Amino acid sequence: MTLDPIAAARAIRRGRVITLLALLALAGLYVLALQFTPTERFQGLAQKIFYIHPPAAYAMQLAFIMTGLASALYLWLRDARLDAFAEASTEVAMVFGLIVVITGPIWGKPVWGTWWEWEPRLTFTVIQLLVFAGYFALRSSVRDPAERAKFAAVVGITALVLVPFNHLTVYLFASQHPEPLVVRTEAPDMPWVMVRTFLTGFAVFTLMYAGLVMQRYGIGVRKLLAEANDA
Repeated sequence: MTLDPIAAARAIRRGRVITLLALLALAGLYVLALQFTPTERFQGLAQKIFYIHPPAAYAMQLAFIMTGLASALYLWLRDARLDAFAEASTEVAMVFGLIVVITGPIWGKPVWGTWWEWEPRLTFTVIQLLVFAGYFALRSSVRDPAERAKFAAVVGITALVLVPFNHLTVYLFASQHPEPLVVRTEAPDMPWVMVRTFLTGFAVFTLMYAGLVMQRYGIGVRKLLAEANDA
């Protein structure tokens, strides 16, 4: 199907509204975490990052999953909109990945005693981000839009296998990262008031992903249309 500039503009407008709502919700999450959620007795205030760091990591992996799915659909349907969405989702994922690697050391310093530890999950997260950085390097090196979309889709699908492996690192290797405390077969290993704030963080970052990816998708469609006009 053809790229639609009107639909692209609509996506950008809606994305801005959703992103604004997500930012307001993020501010509310901070208030909820700092004022209405008890402080963990062993980690102290540093534990409050728990309500930002894992939700950001979840949003990063969600975005990478959507990249892989859109890439697979592109190879099947050859719809340029799917390529634009895959690129948008990857870029948003990199933003969330930056949040993850910034908040992690801030949390780790008072708890682990060091800003950075090359333990399995941290190491694999860095590898994952580097692989998707290569995704953009590939896109920038291919001028033909169809060829660029095809090669990028292959990378997006291949890198999709990294998502479940990243989750399994805490089970497969000796890791300083704890196993999941909320998403588990047994009851969550924390008070409900903490679970409430934690799940709110997931909802906020899902909304943030939706708003950002809609805006970036619209921008990507406009870029593809500009390339087509210049050809």
